[in-house]
Amino acid sequence: MLHVSDLTKAYSNGHVVLTIPALTLSPGIHYFRGGNGSGKTTFFRTVAGLLPFSGQISLEDRYEISRDPVAYRLRVNYAEAEPLYPSFLTPRDLVGFVGQAKKAPVGQVDALAETLGVTTFWTQPTGQFSSGMLKKLSLLLALLGTPRLVLLDEPLTTLDVATAAKLFAYIRQLRTEQDVSFLLTSHQDISLTGLLLTGVWQVGNGVITPTT
Repeated sequence: MLHVSDLTKAYSNGHVVLTIPALTLSPGIHYFRGGNGSGKTTFFRTVAGLLPFSGQISLEDRYEISRDPVAYRLRVNYAEAEPLYPSFLTPRDLVGFVGQAKKAPVGQVDALAETLGVTTFWTQPTGQFSSGMLKKLSLLLALLGTPRLVLLDEPLTTLDVATAAKLFAYIRQLRTEQDVSFLLTSHQDISLTGLLLTGVWQVGNGVITPTT
């Protein structure tokens, strides 16, 4: 599903954050764990195409992030742990833009907005949002279109129990019915998601290793 090779991610000061000689993730749901500052978010943002790096990242043995940037990003979605948007924009504004870019199917926006409870603040500017409202909007944006891979960084943080249950039910549906794969991190008990994990990975000391 996802293959990473010869990847090096370093900051502008030369500090190397991640070194991944080779990493192959099979289709399914993969959980990445590690302490604060271990590189989990950096890895997710790199795979999502938001950070520069050296090396290769390819999806489904077909779309390489540097060679096929548009096609790759159309199929890889990302929800940040602590989303931040321009304070004057509303969910309607953001979903309209991202939905068009991701080629969201007809009816998808309304269904997701209802499932995640975003309709109650659909026209409010994000500058007035609580952290929970921002999280719901971030998750909605990450599920738009027809992605093959969705990256969820700390999806349980600030999310209420009822919405979390609906989110993970929807993830199970996408996994079984559309073969969508997911990468996720969480400082909360991962068993709370009720998801069947394909792989568990440890991030730390600049490397990613499988756990037994």
